[in-house]
Amino acid sequence: MPGGGARAVIPLLRRPLASAAGNPVEFRNPPPLALYVHVPWCVQKCPYCDFNSHALPVGSSIGQRQTAIPESDYLAALIADLESALPLVWGRRVDSVFIGGGTPSLLSGEGVDELLAAVRSRLPLLPNAEITLEANPGTVEAGKFAAFRAAGVNRLSLGIQSFNSRHLTALGRIHDDRDARLAIGIAASHFDNFNLDLMYGLPGQTLAEALADVDAALACAPPHLSCYQLTIEANTAFAARPPALPDPDTCADMQDAIETKLAAAGYRHYEISAFARAGQECRHNLNYWQFGDYLGIGAGAHGKLTLHDRVQRQMRWKRPEQYLAKVAAGTPVQQEFTVAPAELPCEFMMNALRLVEGFAAPLFEMRTALPLISIESQLRQAERDGLLQRQGQRIAPSERGRRFLNQLVQRFLAERR
Repeated sequence: MPGGGARAVIPLLRRPLASAAGNPVEFRNPPPLALYVHVPWCVQKCPYCDFNSHALPVGSSIGQRQTAIPESDYLAALIADLESALPLVWGRRVDSVFIGGGTPSLLSGEGVDELLAAVRSRLPLLPNAEITLEANPGTVEAGKFAAFRAAGVNRLSLGIQSFNSRHLTALGRIHDDRDARLAIGIAASHFDNFNLDLMYGLPGQTLAEALADVDAALACAPPHLSCYQLTIEANTAFAARPPALPDPDTCADMQDAIETKLAAAGYRHYEISAFARAGQECRHNLNYWQFGDYLGIGAGAHGKLTLHDRVQRQMRWKRPEQYLAKVAAGTPVQQEFTVAPAELPCEFMMNALRLVEGFAAPLFEMRTALPLISIESQLRQAERDGLLQRQGQRIAPSERGRRFLNQLVQRFLAERR
């Protein structure tokens, strides 16, 4: 799995509902629309990764991973998937495109060009749209960066994770620190806007080593940095064989020290795990966190679309071969459901409260079609508990609220009947 800010959206804390329940809602103006494209293959699966990524198959004769993906078939499926979804988004402009994975940099430059040309011919993509592609810093992928830029990609997200070879090995990464630095140099020569993903709380990592990674990243002057704490997720190799991680207090010290160092270097901490120089915030991810809409295509892609009377969620078929077959049959969507109005406050909050500055109060009604007064009691209780702060029209998590975000968000869960 390469790095990418699309990971920052909190998973749903609710079960799917077949239809809306409670009072009807009416949306007069839909929110901004983004497009997410999922490419599900990686050279190999990282032991910490629980995303929909699949290792390339091993050749029976040579015992090595194949280096190519079924690009032609998959691009055709993506385009057919996009066409089937067009009736849901007629007339709506697309503000950003995010090509995530998996490892999208396994695609060829020609493939990315074909994909973006298909998008432009079918959707009104803004002339200044942000178009991000996630990439691994391996030498093969880095050699394609110029072609990706020529195809129209204007933002690259590199999954560095660490500049320490020992930690990269522990994480199962296929690049080393030299590959990372080389790839960053190539990226900087082609892209004015790029992101570096770092992780901390790694197996055997010390506070000094975590800060050394940040120093190494800062030396490359990235416009944007994403810094995530490694967590052990279910159904991963690390869950089956957990490595020895730093204790929670050490991880908290790492987080505090990283935030302090990045602030001193001129990076604005605008989301729990995201830091950017002025004007370099990830527009695509800001749309997620502001509860905007996104059409998701590709194997396992999720989508959220606001229609005039409901918020609709979709999920595509997950396994690549299954997705290809279902698209061919004209049924790319595996699951589709309407979010009940009573669930909208929690879904809004689990995104908006990731933002350090929170959100302007009118945004809640714009995105949920519900009056803010409907959650006033929860807001007041969260304030009393020191998890939330309000200043004028601005509602934001406190420092404590950012540390205990799940606890804060759960205040807005709808009561089960």
